Amino acid sequence: MTSNPTILIVGTLDTKLTEILYLRSAILAQGSCQTKVLDVSRTPQGADSTKEVPEDELIEPLTGHADELSKLSRGDYVDKAIALCTPVVQDLVKKDEIQGIVSAAGSTGSSLATALMQNACPIGFPKLMVSTMASGDIKPYIGETDIAMMYSVVDIAGINSILKQILSNAAGAVCGMTVAHAQQRKEPEATQAKRIAITMFGVTTPAVDNIRKVLTTTPHDVSDYELYVFHATGSGGRAMERLIEEGRIDAVIDLTTTEIADELFGGVLAAGPKRLEAAVRKGIPMVLSTGACDMVNFGPKDTIPEKYKDRNLYIHNPTVTLMRTTKGENRQIGQFIVDKLRATKSPANVRVLLPTGGISMIDKAGQPFHDPEADRELFETITDGLGESKVEVLRSEEHINGEAFAVQVCEQLLDIMGIAPRQYRLANARRRKWSFDHGKTIQAVRRASQIEIPEA
Repeated sequence: MTSNPTILIVGTLDTKLTEILYLRSAILAQGSCQTKVLDVSRTPQGADSTKEVPEDELIEPLTGHADELSKLSRGDYVDKAIALCTPVVQDLVKKDEIQGIVSAAGSTGSSLATALMQNACPIGFPKLMVSTMASGDIKPYIGETDIAMMYSVVDIAGINSILKQILSNAAGAVCGMTVAHAQQRKEPEATQAKRIAITMFGVTTPAVDNIRKVLTTTPHDVSDYELYVFHATGSGGRAMERLIEEGRIDAVIDLTTTEIADELFGGVLAAGPKRLEAAVRKGIPMVLSTGACDMVNFGPKDTIPEKYKDRNLYIHNPTVTLMRTTKGENRQIGQFIVDKLRATKSPANVRVLLPTGGISMIDKAGQPFHDPEADRELFETITDGLGESKVEVLRSEEHINGEAFAVQVCEQLLDIMGIAPRQYRLANARRRKWSFDHGKTIQAVRRASQIEIPEA
């Protein structure tokens, strides 16, 4: 008989023993999952806190560090505990000894537990955090991952009827997620489609829609490509980088690199200084463009830094104000891209495609961010900076949101992936007798690929 999946409960048993024990009993009462308990106590030897957890369930990586931990400040203790416990949780996940993770804590315990969830558990692995902090700014706890957070309503400081209900609900939720995850993993995998990541912003949405249309209709086939669209809002870029690192992306169309502008100039949607590094390091096929690099993102207009008050500003909506990048700023954005791409050990797998007709919905004739000179500075910085490298830089006269540009992007990516135009789904084409009702985009692909249309 197959054993039930196991949920790892993370908790500070020196301060939250009663609450963790209740959560454990609530999980076991579901009858669908087993438990292990990871004690991350600052004083793991204090009291007889662990005797109520069966020895074969209890994991105590901090026991040998009790003296050191007791002398550290609260912040240093959290950092040290994360460093010591992360490899332990990673090993449990790698060996498939746990299939879900849950915790219940205040601010300090939430920081510790969610760091373990972020650092040790891949995307898709069930993660649930019951926290006193869940009704506030939870970005530091979630990052770019899929941690689910549940507000505890009352403090996690003693069992009462309200907290019992919350923890019981949490037990049901994490058991449901864990069982579903375990069952899904047992299902036989279908033939793996090529997993392609695409970055998108509101002002480059038509471009991404066009690319998706090209890749998922004749002469291509939706079964051949699984497309992941990432909203370039900082967390979106980080999520994509993470999935690339986890080996779950086969190719990248990094169309919208606007997060770089926010990173360099204080915008609110920065993805961090390591943006672009994962695909370069992994050497997977990548086509990169400069979508929405004409803007830096801020919040409501009254939150714009004083030094930017007199700039070309555009109110995208009541909570988002865009600032047009200058020639000097575009030079820095271009240099950021150059520095990242020059680090590649697989230059043949990288192409840069520059749309000289405009790089966002509001960067074209008659629109508020139309500034050909600023764009030219960006393009020339990239072209000159990669000139002596083996990374190919191509220019297109098209606007980034034009159908023709989408065709060009797809052609470049498929060429890197080794999918020759004459091989595009000919077998399916003969079966389907070719359809001519897909619009101008698909007709453009046919013309570009020079495929002979088979007779009915």
